[in-house]
Amino acid sequence: MESVVLYRVREGVDRARILEVYPRHQAYYQSFRAEGGGLVALGPFLTPDPTASSMGLFTSRQDAERFVAADPFVTEGLAEAHVLDWDPVRFEP
Repeated sequence: MESVVLYRVREGVDRARILEVYPRHQAYYQSFRAEGGGLVALGPFLTPDPTASSMGLFTSRQDAERFVAADPFVTEGLAEAHVLDWDPVRFEP
């Protein structure tokens, strides 16, 4: 079982504020990944969506919740994050 984190930028947060906080977010996810935090992938959606602006994929719910708890985008009030359990079916290439 894996977990997906869906982020939604809070209403009223402008792009300038996101760009200001992004270096802290980037340093955080790089450190989390380097420490073996179970982060598989993350990134923004390229098509605007009112329910989600980006997502992260984690190897466990525990890792996803731990990540969200200290993510600067969340702790500084820019985004809301929702953790969803995911049971993917994987196919060989």
